[in-house]
Amino acid sequence: MTSRVVIVGSSVAGVRTAQALRSQGYDGEVVLVGEETALPYDKPPLSKALLAGTTDIAGVTLLTGDAAAADRIELHLGHRATAVDVAASQVEFAEDEPLHYDHLVVATGASARPSPWGQRPGIHVLRTLEDCLRLRADLVSGGRLVVVGGGFIGAEVASTARTLGQQVAIIDPVQVPMSRVLDEEIGGWFVDLHRRHGVRTRFGVGVERIAGERGNLELSLTDGSIVEADTVVVGIGAVPNDGWLMSSGLVVDDGLVCDEYCRAVTSENVYAVGDVSRWFHRGRGTATRVEHWTNAVDQASCVAHNILHPDDLRCYEPVGYVWSDQHDWKIQLCGQTNHLGAPLIIGDRLSDNRFTALYSDGAQGLSGAAVVNWPRALIECRRALQAGNDLGSVRGRLERLTNPPDNAATRST
Repeated sequence: MTSRVVIVGSSVAGVRTAQALRSQGYDGEVVLVGEETALPYDKPPLSKALLAGTTDIAGVTLLTGDAAAADRIELHLGHRATAVDVAASQVEFAEDEPLHYDHLVVATGASARPSPWGQRPGIHVLRTLEDCLRLRADLVSGGRLVVVGGGFIGAEVASTARTLGQQVAIIDPVQVPMSRVLDEEIGGWFVDLHRRHGVRTRFGVGVERIAGERGNLELSLTDGSIVEADTVVVGIGAVPNDGWLMSSGLVVDDGLVCDEYCRAVTSENVYAVGDVSRWFHRGRGTATRVEHWTNAVDQASCVAHNILHPDDLRCYEPVGYVWSDQHDWKIQLCGQTNHLGAPLIIGDRLSDNRFTALYSDGAQGLSGAAVVNWPRALIECRRALQAGNDLGSVRGRLERLTNPPDNAATRST
């Protein structure tokens, strides 16, 4: 009897799992289930190229119908999974017959944290294709945009809106943006970045109330001031789409809890990938959930291998990587950058608009790096993290990139 892998979730984690199964030699049925009716699409462009109008829906499509057919991937789009019957090995749906699986991959991702001030016309969150198209329709009409939340999504939307000619303001109760993942000094540089590009910033103050409708919105802030807007985007984080698993008997705690092989801890034929996966990271010794594109792609490959090779399981121990495009900065983070202590800065952002911040693990080892507009430095840092290099050696290599020897000196060595 032919075996079947059912993948619930049709964004990058689900699509890459299906493709990895085929590329690694799986010959059974692969069924990719998605709640949305649209063809699987990529999420990062929603706050950048697609929102800006520099690409279209075809440009963000991850898997066409023809490509799915060529890889023998069955697409079940527009189907909302509501539960898993682990004992019967089947997924249940709102309006469809249950679907049997031999292996189940949960790839349902995360949703935008809902706006606590409602989501009536003019107030947006950004997580889906429909969210992006509705927001773009408001932005191209012009006017004043207020972004609530200064993290990656909020900052990218603000940057894109400036390219569309919007008046933009960012509001966040955090005193310094990006300080949760970097540090306060570098976070201050992000404030400068926004201001240089014409974005008004209000950090260290929160939003209490939003009144009005599209084109005539008023935000009441915690310092008693009022900010007017035509459009508001609420970017205050994301929550894993794990509610449909609550009745399954699987362990759910800020995502589907998995072992170091990305298998659900109570069911060896259920796996999780992407934003919804909370797996045991053996190198860190703790459960980890990561909401980044690269993690979803890397985890998908690992899960495909473990489904195909149950006697040769691979632990999933990635070196984290995430990027963000904000104004004229490409920010790339690798490893862990949220340790205590000031980072070591290599380069000069004021002279050539690029730098690298190196973060220590507390014992002279490199734990992570933040790289801005410096591709060669990023390559060095990622290699160093993979190899477990010490901070001093990485510093030396980057300083040589900053001040390379002249040609004569190079020829004489």
